[in-house]
Amino acid sequence: MKRVSGLLAVLLLAACGNEAPPAQKPAAPVVKLAEDAAAIHSDRLAQHLRMLASDEFEGRAPATPGEEKTVAYIAEQFAAAGLQPGGENGGWTQAVTLEKMVINGPVTAAFSLNGTRWELVNGEDIALESLHPDSDIDLRELPVVFAGYGITAPELDWDDYAGLDVAGKLVVVLVNDPDFETEPGRFGGRAMTWYGRWSYKYIEAAQRGAAGVLIVHETEPAAYPWATVRNGRGAPQFDIVREDAAAFHLPVRGWIQLATAQRLFAEAGLDFDEAKRAAQQHGFRAHAMQGIGFSTAFEVERSRIISRNVLGLLPGGAQAEETVIVSGHWDSFGIGDADESGDAIINGAVDNATAIASMIEIARVMALGEAPARSVLFIALTAEESGLLGATYYAANPLRPLATTAAVVNMEMWSPDGPTRDISSWGLGKVSLERDLAAAAKARGRGYSSDPNLEAGLFYRADHFAFAQAGVPAITVGPGMDQLDGGVEGGMAARAEYFARHYHQPSDEFGDWWDMRGPTADTDVVLQLVHDVANSVDWPAWDADSEFRAVRQASAAERSGH
Repeated sequence: MKRVSGLLAVLLLAACGNEAPPAQKPAAPVVKLAEDAAAIHSDRLAQHLRMLASDEFEGRAPATPGEEKTVAYIAEQFAAAGLQPGGENGGWTQAVTLEKMVINGPVTAAFSLNGTRWELVNGEDIALESLHPDSDIDLRELPVVFAGYGITAPELDWDDYAGLDVAGKLVVVLVNDPDFETEPGRFGGRAMTWYGRWSYKYIEAAQRGAAGVLIVHETEPAAYPWATVRNGRGAPQFDIVREDAAAFHLPVRGWIQLATAQRLFAEAGLDFDEAKRAAQQHGFRAHAMQGIGFSTAFEVERSRIISRNVLGLLPGGAQAEETVIVSGHWDSFGIGDADESGDAIINGAVDNATAIASMIEIARVMALGEAPARSVLFIALTAEESGLLGATYYAANPLRPLATTAAVVNMEMWSPDGPTRDISSWGLGKVSLERDLAAAAKARGRGYSSDPNLEAGLFYRADHFAFAQAGVPAITVGPGMDQLDGGVEGGMAARAEYFARHYHQPSDEFGDWWDMRGPTADTDVVLQLVHDVANSVDWPAWDADSEFRAVRQASAAERSGH
């Protein structure tokens, strides 16, 4: 076993007026947490981790035998914890229909440089994929354009595409957004915005009719190394079923290595660093890369599969029709390319077996105590690694009304490197749940720290984001950085090592060397948070400057009688 070091479009709507307060009603009775016999147990968490992250579960990829084992295990543990089935038709699951895309056979790709052909190696020079309905990708001599960061943001007076038609062309764009390496400007500094996410860049280019996009990979602004990109693109790709898939998805999309991009720019008579600096300035405009063409051909095997969210319900008392969702994703990447040790199973111990183990423990403890006022729905979500698909599907097809879903408390990636003085949340959420989390941490003798790495864009990379887009107050809770042994410096170093060496790689494994004090203490804080929200008469809310506030306010009338 290799030692794993620890971790850890946005709807741009104007904020409206304050939401009408709910009708007055008596305060909920005080509901106590179960006592010592039902406390969060380190050995129980370790038992679940050892099972979920074992080679037997084959990396927990959707639509594999690993999914069958994972779903069965979670449902079994939900039942043992004392939950009721919360899925469809009285069962434990919600069927999530997905399109599955697997590259079948070799990928050929090349740039033509003023008549000279430059062959590219997929997975090394570039990493390609396609979610487009066409099964036979055959693109020849596409004109290539450089579109800076690939951003159109009218509210910021920014349009990288102004004046240039990119229909039928390959667009090369930079990762993250223009403020990452500059003084804070129109994008607010180093904290990544939605415009910095790869998913936004693909969507924007597709809407403009581009044939493809290549994002230039740089480890720091991407927040992960090339190995993460390669493993992600090499695995089967999934998407929800879309009637407009041909327009929504580019025929080809992917990433290009920095060194490969630097040579490409040089062949076009450009200096990459100068071009990047120009793209960071207001007024930049996309332009053609003269003399460059791009060709690629590969076949995609497409099928439609049924994956599953796993749901367990703890019925509430006086406010049983109101819901608190506790979530985390169960999927990892399955079996990929072997690493240097010959290991090909991407076990996903930190990411995200830790959350599923915590969810099962929280359910067990809460079921042993008094029934909470609000019902608590535990959801182990599928296909997060393919773009938050299980969460997106549930938000579009909720089994309990979203209008009366008080909050979503999502968990991600507890650290195995020892306990911290603090606990954190992902991104700048602008939501009352951040203050609730701070209060829960204080009740457990700990502190709360906001996300120390906003430039990584973690807010947009976890399942709570799909619920936020639907207006539901949501948060993803992750580990803090201030280690009891090592301080903030030690915590940051451990996090950096995890993302550099283990994230989405076979070395993300569980072992007896894990210090379970950290995941145990973090799970205990989340238990407190869920307990507090589930036993409150108040509705968590987005802050006045949140882009999700207006969406939530649209359903205010449905909560006014509660």
